[in-house]
Amino acid sequence: MKTKILYRLVIVSALTSMMFACKKSATDTSANMSDADLQTQSDDQTRVSNETDAAFDDVNLAMNDQATVTGSSDAPAVRYGVAVTGVDTVKKSPVCEAIVTIDTTNAIHKLQIIYNGKGGCGINRKRTGTITVTIPAGVRWKDKGAQITVAFDLTITRNSDNKTIKLTGTHVYTNVTGGNVFALNANSTTPIIHTVTSDNMAITFDNGTQRTWHIARQRSYSYSSGLVVALSGTHTEGTTSNISEWGTNRFGNSFTTTIDQPLTVKQSCGFQLTSGMSTLTNSVGKTSITFGLDATGNATSCPINGAVYYFKLVFTGNAGRSYTFILPY
Repeated sequence: MKTKILYRLVIVSALTSMMFACKKSATDTSANMSDADLQTQSDDQTRVSNETDAAFDDVNLAMNDQATVTGSSDAPAVRYGVAVTGVDTVKKSPVCEAIVTIDTTNAIHKLQIIYNGKGGCGINRKRTGTITVTIPAGVRWKDKGAQITVAFDLTITRNSDNKTIKLTGTHVYTNVTGGNVFALNANSTTPIIHTVTSDNMAITFDNGTQRTWHIARQRSYSYSSGLVVALSGTHTEGTTSNISEWGTNRFGNSFTTTIDQPLTVKQSCGFQLTSGMSTLTNSVGKTSITFGLDATGNATSCPINGAVYYFKLVFTGNAGRSYTFILPY
């Protein structure tokens, strides 16, 4: 269940980034960009957002299984996937396609997720490289205000076309409220809130182009007939608030993504994205996307009998042209 709900969050970024693919107006400032360029831009946004979220999902899973990090008395103090001196049992890694090690011998503890490049886990990609988490001695992830540093040196190859992206750079990951996400239950009365910030995530695209993106996200975990995860943006730029991502794409054009209503995933609805709204602004124009709708574009409860949710996408170009789509997800 843990892995399923965390990987389900990938759909949030994937669907939001579809906003890039809308056709541009002839008078847009990016008129030199072809439709193929816009599709590439969409693909880049999707992959970077998906893989960043998936990486932090893995960090949560890895730390949850380490007593010296979480502070949980029932979490086993072993290394996963590798032998440990003085420990007889080597347990299966909690992270798919990786081993997890932890070194607590120094003042700064280090937890490392090492990906083997074998793929699997039902995901159409392979990962190589590492995620390195550094934790000051005495800091326990379940404690209020606990803060760690997460460094990426990760290459992701998509199986369908062998295209790669590489993510490097450091992030600050904070357990704002304290608490263990996987301990939430029907008796839990307050959400657990995590934040992720980064000003130097370097992305190397398959053509060798490198760009730096910024991230400012909040994850709020609660329980209502199962886990509920709400994603929001925390950055403000001028008069624009709720920004979750900003930077430049491989073509050098800037973009900003805001989350106007929290993007919410519910276990009770089959781990589906049940509501939320985002707006993406770039040189092409603005696009809003609303989730958790029925086929007519109205808000709905959990789909039944195999039905699906729909989203409504409204694109407005700089010349005033607009496009509206209602599509399933």
